[in-house]
Amino acid sequence: MNARAILAKLRHKQTPTRAELAWMAQSLADGAVSDAQAGAFAMGVCLNGLSDVGRVALTLAMRDSGRVLKWNLDGPVLDKHSTGGVGDCVSLLLAPALAACGAYVPMISGRGLGHTGGTLDKLEAIPGVTTQLTETQLKAVVGQVGCAIVGATADIAPADRRLYAVRDVSSTVDSLDLITALILSKKLAAGLDGLVLDVKIGSGAFMKTVAEGQALAETLTKTANAAKCRTTAVISDMSQPLVPSLGNALEVAEVMRILTGSGRGPIVDVAAALGGVLLANAGLAQDVQEGADAVVHAIRKGYAAERFARMLSALGGPVNFVENWQRFLPEATVIRQVSAPHDGYVAKINGEALGWAVVDLGGGRMKQEDPVNPAVGLSDVARLGTQVKRGQVLAVVHAVRSDQADRAAEAVLGAMTLSGSRPKVPEQIIERIG
Repeated sequence: MNARAILAKLRHKQTPTRAELAWMAQSLADGAVSDAQAGAFAMGVCLNGLSDVGRVALTLAMRDSGRVLKWNLDGPVLDKHSTGGVGDCVSLLLAPALAACGAYVPMISGRGLGHTGGTLDKLEAIPGVTTQLTETQLKAVVGQVGCAIVGATADIAPADRRLYAVRDVSSTVDSLDLITALILSKKLAAGLDGLVLDVKIGSGAFMKTVAEGQALAETLTKTANAAKCRTTAVISDMSQPLVPSLGNALEVAEVMRILTGSGRGPIVDVAAALGGVLLANAGLAQDVQEGADAVVHAIRKGYAAERFARMLSALGGPVNFVENWQRFLPEATVIRQVSAPHDGYVAKINGEALGWAVVDLGGGRMKQEDPVNPAVGLSDVARLGTQVKRGQVLAVVHAVRSDQADRAAEAVLGAMTLSGSRPKVPEQIIERIG
């Protein structure tokens, strides 16, 4: 078996066999194929696609290129994955809420890249927290606390890291087959009993339309269920930031206000929709509504906050963070309000533009190795449909330098459209698939 024969099949629009895809995944992981061959493989899949059987085979082969976790727990092992958005810190809310409802959640997450933030970056805005655990440490934290939000170890789906880098430089990012294999291989390697996918659509997401979201959701759920992991996708709206802040520490602050106070907001609605599906599919709730109610109850009654505190402590964070979170989170040195230039309703928000503004402030990265400043970002972002007067605050910029704050303020004004009539605000939860 060799790379040339597999590449020739792809060039002639034939799907490689299960054995050939397994060989390619292992060769990606151990470096047996060159960068040129890896890039050609990605391009062949992108241009000519795989069959449904081939997509499942590639996903499982990438999962099996490294360790696959095994669990011996008294409850179901569940997780979620988001396709990415702005102000999307659902994981920090949902993981401890699910743990409080009797599930175990080994949430293998990623870092921010491009205009969307990363869960690991947000969690590491909390002093002392480390998200790189060994398999033994991960199993201990999950067994004791019920949840752990961590990065993938080097031996979890190693083919994923190679293909991820190749996909970026070979301009094959928009291949549904590659997206599916990359997303699911890591999740399936976690040894899950159930998975829910939060497929975002709108200006702040990678997928802009309902049709794009449906296509991805159907491909992901079909593949994951064929791989014997019970999976449902929820399509949710990202036409505006999910919380009114963008930036790592600022988003953690929003989560803490919800965990220790209001227990309400669009992010709670999304967490309930996702958690309801997971709990119902796993048999921890009679139906999706009962599961959603259980998630909301865990958040509002403080049970999720208690699990979050225990998880942070186990990851090296402050033992009293939940009680005194304001004193631990880093703060920017330059704070600047962005005022409405005229009266009107907030009719449209370009979430992607806001995300890039945060990247320009230093709160995100263009390359995986770029450093991230956890303190910078945007807060108090006005919601769609809000009526504002001239001079009223549209957002607040948190920056290191004045010139950065100036650019961010301009970006905010360019990203927010004011009109004379109140817009129709989309429903937060659009559809459930699978």
